Formats: sequence, C-alpha cells, structure tokens
Amino acid sequence: MTHWIKPLLLLALLTTLSGCATQRQLRTERDLDEMKKRLAKAELSLAAQGKSLTGELEQRLDTLGRTQADLQVALDTLKIDVQSVNGRFEDQARERDELRSDMLLVKDDFGLKLTSLEDRVQKLEENRAALGGAGGIVGGMPNSPEALYEVALEKIQKTGDFAGARESLQLFLKDNPQHPLATNAMYWIGEAHFGEKSYENAILQFQDVIQKHPTHPKTPAAMFKQGLAFQALGDTQNAKIILRKVQETYPQSEEAGKAKAKLAELK
Repeated sequence: MTHWIKPLLLLALLTTLSGCATQRQLRTERDLDEMKKRLAKAELSLAAQGKSLTGELEQRLDTLGRTQADLQVALDTLKIDVQSVNGRFEDQARERDELRSDMLLVKDDFGLKLTSLEDRVQKLEENRAALGGAGGIVGGMPNSPEALYEVALEKIQKTGDFAGARESLQLFLKDNPQHPLATNAMYWIGEAHFGEKSYENAILQFQDVIQKHPTHPKTPAAMFKQGLAFQALGDTQNAKIILRKVQETYPQSEEAGKAKAKLAELK
C-alpha cells in the first residue's frame, strides 16, 4: 500500500506542476501576441508618419527647387542688364571721347580763324596808317561838346552826311577824350565809315571800341556791325566768326538775337 502511495503523490505533483506551466505559457503567449500587436501598430504609425514626413520633405524640396530656378532666372536677367548697362557706359564713353576730340578740333580751327582775323585787322591798321588820317575839320561847329555830338548824330541818322559826321565826331574826341559820350562817339565814327561803305575802316574803328571798352553798352553793337562789315566785304567766314562771338560774349544783349538771325541767313 505504502509502495503505491508514493508514485501516486509524485504523479499528482507532476500533473499540478504541468498545469501551472501550461497556464504560464498561455499567459506568456498572450503577452507576446499583445506585444506583437502593439509593435505592428507602432510600425504602422511610424510608417504613416514617415510617409507624411517624406511627402512634406518632397514638397519642400520641390518648392526649394522652383525658388532656386526662379533665382537663377533672375540672376541671368541681372547679368544681361549689367552687360547692357556696361555697353551703354562704353558707348557713352566713346561718344564723350569723340565729342571731346571734335571740340578740340573746333577750338583749334576757331583759334586759327581768329589768328587770321587778327592778322587781317593788323594789315588794315597798317594800310590806314600808310594812307594817313581822315579829312580836315570843318568850321562853324557848335561850341559845346554835347551840341557837337548831337549835330554829328543828325548828320548820320537824318541827312546821311557821313563824312561831315565823322569829322565832327573826331573833333569831339580830340577836344573831349574823357567825356561820358566819348565811347559813343567812337562807335558812331565806325557807323559813319560803314555808311560811306568804307568797310575796312569801319572794322578797324569798331575794333577800337571792342578792345578799349569791352563792357560798354555800345560794344555789342560795335561787334555786330563789325560782322556785317566783313559780310559786306564778301568775307562770310569771318563774318560768321564775329557773329558767333557776339552771342558768346554778350548773350543777354539785343545784338545777340540779331546775330543769331543773321547767322541763320548766312547758312
């Protein structure tokens, strides 16, 4: 009896232990399944997040690519604009150099023409000196400088007695060299020569006014009439030079406008 009890107890113990092991195994398997489910769920979540991040990253990269392309186009356009501006600067520089060269040529040419004009005036002065002065002084003149001056003007402006007017004015200047009307008298002597068609003497007389009294109100008129005298002699080139000088030296004078109109006629 005792011999059978021990094996039965051992069998019962083994059966109990086996049942406990089976329950633990079942719990373990359930835990593993739960962990697998959670892991799968986590993987799905991570996959979804990865897909979302990938899509967003691709969108950002695409936007960045388009922005870079736009920037490249803008840069290329800017380069073209810079090249165009540089080209314009180069063209302007060439035009400026050409203009400077032309101005130097005009200046040299003008200087040569003025030199030629001064030489001609000098020759006229020498010829006048060789021929001697004007005729004698008439008698019976008024006894005041102002009256003598007015009589001379009347001879020029009303009676056309240019020779008599010139003599009266020369007498006025001889006796009254410092009179306020002295420069006017010099000018009207030139007008008298012009009226007599003695254009070379008129040029010389007007030159005296220009050189000795450059700021006098009569000087622009003297220079203008000097240009007309050259024109009357057929020297159109020097006439143009003098008329341009009137415009440059006395731009605000009435004679500047007259000179402009006369130059238009001489073209």
